[in-house]
Amino acid sequence: MTEVAELLGAGAAKALLGKDVLSDELPWVTGSIGLLGTRPSYELMRDCDTLLTVGSSFPYTQFMPEFGQCRAVQIDVDGRFIGMRYPYEVNVVADAKAALRALIPQLQRKEDRSWREGIEKNVSRWWETMDKEAHVSAHPINPLRLFSELSPQLPDDAIVTADSGSAANWYARNLKFRGNIRGSLSGTLATMGPGVPYAIGAKFAHPGRPVIAFAGDGAMQMNGMAELITIKRYWQEWDDPRLIVAILHNNDLNQVTWEMRAMAGAPKFAESQVLPDVDFAAFASGLGLNAVAVKDPEELANAWREALSADRPTVLDVYTDPDMPPIPPHATWEQFKATTAAVLAGDEDRIGFVKEGLKTKAQEFLPHRNS
Repeated sequence: MTEVAELLGAGAAKALLGKDVLSDELPWVTGSIGLLGTRPSYELMRDCDTLLTVGSSFPYTQFMPEFGQCRAVQIDVDGRFIGMRYPYEVNVVADAKAALRALIPQLQRKEDRSWREGIEKNVSRWWETMDKEAHVSAHPINPLRLFSELSPQLPDDAIVTADSGSAANWYARNLKFRGNIRGSLSGTLATMGPGVPYAIGAKFAHPGRPVIAFAGDGAMQMNGMAELITIKRYWQEWDDPRLIVAILHNNDLNQVTWEMRAMAGAPKFAESQVLPDVDFAAFASGLGLNAVAVKDPEELANAWREALSADRPTVLDVYTDPDMPPIPPHATWEQFKATTAAVLAGDEDRIGFVKEGLKTKAQEFLPHRNS
């Protein structure tokens, strides 16, 4: 893929389940695509004149080029997925690596690099924006910062899992994968509750690699706390004892709250969304696991360092602000204002929503170092 992209002067967007296929440190990799994707990926699809889809059946065509906008080629090992999602001109049923190797000698290097240069500029600005958004003040902790503080500390052989919900938003947009880092989540069904079980499965498959799971407090109360008992039972069998469960503790079924606000213009319905408060750190400590409760954003970097150097599994119980909005990459300022107006009609968290939302969205429009 890297060689093909270099020859074509192209950018590359990644379906969520393919986040670990290409390093996020490559300047032409725009990151995830879709509702949980990045703005550079959205712009890449919006403006391209040629589309090459490799090994993906990404279903959300509203985030792909408009029909008729560009010429399109698909490569997939499974013929059942050929042409299922998008009207491709050329459909190749083959192993992706074999097909790309056969294709490379037929390609001519594109000498005009202006398209690539524009992509790289957009990507650079995006990562600056993500850093700025992660440092927007919140109460008690901006959830984006939990992820941004981990990225530079991620071991090169780490495996990262994320639960469905707001954890998946920040996993998709804010974590930088590189090298042999691998990751997964429930990318097809968006099932609630797999984050910690996926991590345990990864640990049994690769007992010598550090594993990190992100989960919301809703998922932890549903099945994650029981899975901590599983971790207690088996962790001493693993060559590397590091399995870290990072909990976004906001006492809210946060993703559904935001979906209702964004899609239905409906205020938060506390009776169905608010969760009972649980001391996850105390529970983990009672099991003999390492446990850290984090309520100050300035403690996050050290909390990650402690967890990544621990001699046993760690639970990071991170108290995050439920009012930090997971703004879609395609959201315009006008759409954001419209959602804000709808929520102001009766949302109990409307003050926090407006304050945190405005500060976060504004980071896209403020001057950047490379502007």
